[in-house]
Amino acid sequence: MKRKVPRMTTEEEAEAFLTQDLSDLDFSQFKPVKFEFEKKTAQINMRVPKPLLDALKQRAKARGIPYTRLVREAMELVLEKPAATKRK
Repeated sequence: MKRKVPRMTTEEEAEAFLTQDLSDLDFSQFKPVKFEFEKKTAQINMRVPKPLLDALKQRAKARGIPYTRLVREAMELVLEKPAATKRK
């Protein structure tokens, strides 16, 4: 049976855990995380319908992140895709 990662509350606990053999660890419990290192030096100000903003805030709250981060993630997702070509 694969091991789960225990809850750790100190750096010492984390260091002790990482010195162990982790080959029997259940890696399916992990999920990808994006870290935001770049400084936020520009800002966007836009008007949206209140129901759209409320839905955005609700979705962000369900994920446990600020709604502005959810907006940045949505913009990054769109920019990862190749640009759509214009139809004539």
